[in-house]
Order: sequence, then C-alpha cells, then structure tokens
Amino acid sequence: MTTALTRRRLLTAALAAGAAGPLARADRSSAAAASRPGLSRPGLSRPGLGRPRLTLPAPTGPCRVGIVSLHLIDTARPDPVAGPGHYRELMVSVWYPATPDARRHPAAVWLQDAPLRGLLADNDLPVDVAATPLTAGRDGAPALRALGRRPVIVFSHGSNGHRSETTVIVQELASHGYVVVTVDTPYDAFSEFPDGHLAVPSEDVPTTPWDHADDIPFVLDRIEDLAAGRNPDAEHHRLPAGLAGLLDMRRVGMFGYSKGGTATALAMIGDQRIRAGLSLDGPMQCQPPITTDIDRPFLMMTATFTSAADTSAADFWTHLRGWHRNLQIDGGTELSYSDAVWLLPQIARLTGMSDTDLAGWIGTFSPSLAVQIQQAYPLAFFDMHLRHRRQPLLERPNSPFPGAHFIP
Repeated sequence: MTTALTRRRLLTAALAAGAAGPLARADRSSAAAASRPGLSRPGLSRPGLGRPRLTLPAPTGPCRVGIVSLHLIDTARPDPVAGPGHYRELMVSVWYPATPDARRHPAAVWLQDAPLRGLLADNDLPVDVAATPLTAGRDGAPALRALGRRPVIVFSHGSNGHRSETTVIVQELASHGYVVVTVDTPYDAFSEFPDGHLAVPSEDVPTTPWDHADDIPFVLDRIEDLAAGRNPDAEHHRLPAGLAGLLDMRRVGMFGYSKGGTATALAMIGDQRIRAGLSLDGPMQCQPPITTDIDRPFLMMTATFTSAADTSAADFWTHLRGWHRNLQIDGGTELSYSDAVWLLPQIARLTGMSDTDLAGWIGTFSPSLAVQIQQAYPLAFFDMHLRHRRQPLLERPNSPFPGAHFIP
C-alpha cells in the first residue's frame, strides 16, 4: 500500500508537467481498444511554439460543462494545526451542465500552477516537458437551467492527491446532466486557496479515510445553502448564473478514488443523504474498521483491492445489504481508475521511458479501455440509482470490455 501511494504521488506530479524518472513508455493499445467514437490514443496538443500540452479525452455527453471553485470554511471545526482562531478550510469545485455558449468562458486547467509546482518540488521533478491539460470545464459558464434540478454527486480523492485526479469521470458525469462536487481534504491534498497560499499534504498530520468522510456532511450542507440561493464561498465570489436552480439535494451520490473510496463508504454510513456510493479501488482499510451495514446501492470498481482476494475489501463486501456489484479489471492497477492512465502514455512519448517502467505504474490493461470503463460504469451506476433508469451494462453477467468482469 505504501509503495503504491508513493508511486501515485510521484505520478501525479509527472502528469502535470512531465518528468525525468521511471514513469512511462509509449502507449501500444490496439485500434480496437480505441474504437469508441470520440476516443483515440492518448495524444498531445502543441499550443503555438510552447511546450506540448497534455490532453484529456473529451466527455461524451450532450451538455457543455461549467465549473466554479468554492472556498469553504467550517466554523464549527477549529483547526488545531493552524492555531487559535483558525478553522478547517477546504477547496471544492462544482462541475455542472452549462449553456451552449459556455465556450465563451475560459477552459479550466487540470491543476493550477501553484499546486503543480508544489507537486513537482515535493518530488524533485522538472517542469519543462509538457503543460498541464485543459479540461472540458468552462470557468463560470452559466448553468443550463432548462434541465431543471439535477442529481448531485460528491467526489473524494486518494492519499496525497487532489480533487482533479478523476476529471475524466467528473466531466463525463457533468456532460450527462449531473452536478459533481469535488473536494480537497485538508492536509492530504495539493490545493491553492484564493489568497494564493498553497496547501500540500503534511507528513506531520496523519490523515485517514475518516478525515475525508468527516468533511462530507459539511460540504453537503453548503451545497444545500447553494441550492437555497445562498453563497457559501468564503469570499462571496460571484457564482455562475442559474447554478442554484440545478441542485437536487434529494438525489445525492458519492464516489471516491483509493482512500476516497473507503471514505465514500464511511460517509454513507454517517449521512443518509447519500443514496448511492461507488469506490474506485478503495482498500476499505481504516481504524476503527467498517462494521456497520450499508443498505443503499454500492459499486466497487477494483484492480487491486477486490472483494474476492483482499481481506479488508472482502470483509467490507459482507456489510453491503443493498444492491451491490464488484467490477474487476485484470492486469490494471489503481491508476487504471484515474486520469493517470490516460496522461502517462503521453509522458512516455516525451521522456522515452521503458515498457517495463510504464507497466510498473499502470499494469498491462489498455489505457483506452480503462478510460472507456471510467466513462461508462460510473454513469450507468448513478443513472440506475439516482435517475432510476434501467442499465443493461450493470444487469448483464459479463462486462463487454475485454479484461473486465464482475466478481460473484
């Protein structure tokens, strides 16, 4: 576990701005693996004469995507690390379906410059290989009010991570009409605040899945404020037009990556507002351990921590009393469920890393297939349980994607 997290931390930095180190090889996925419309092999763009820019796959939904960041302060929770008079502060981003003219607004970057520099400095990596990707999100674009109120999904990141690490999934959901709220956990994330100060993961402040989960009720309370027409942003920055009218707090889901997957289960136990949960290779390890049953739908998407082989995941599986399934990919790693699986082959072509080195990071599962699975299964899961739409993808006994299958 420690090795995997250390590697992912290094990788996150490398993805943002390129790296020299044991990170990558060229993507050799087949044409069949990249045959889905709109999805090809990972590729670079070249803005002007500057550094090549890493790219993300475009979402497949019919809606344009907007994004706004919020600075939230929990005045009910003093921050003992920051000192007297300071309270727990966190950054979140709200992704949402936007109006067709959203392109008039600037594209949001995958990660801001200051967090990128923090990541790179933390891992002794250079910044001269590639520029950070642009996302499908348009900063401050008006919300598509014609859709009416939309389900809300919260995301929790992995250890030493950041709220952008599953942007492929997040913007896919938003393009299909969901509002997605991504959360940076204090002392476990690289995050930039409005005053310009940079927060980085702290080795002096141990952060557990419980810490991730404990922030979620506060975040949901603030999103309820937003739905009621109030502005929860600490600086009261202007909010996108129509955003409040999109939020349906009667239909709330949550998903998380790695440690955030464990936090998703804990948050569901503690907050009945969360009606469906999804874990992306969550280890389901925490102290105290999970002993409470969950009676709502839960999907485990695993590579390493499978319900059939991992002790903690297998024990957690016995506590699922509602609808539940475990989708397993063979030959992948936990990175197969993050943006890293798409971005890393681009770094490979820039740095000339060996096939063996890349396989050590992302395994042998095709990056193109991994992205297709990221786009298909979370959407199907939340459509089924928050929109009550039948989903043959989740009903069939086997996955249509080679190398992926359901564990009984």
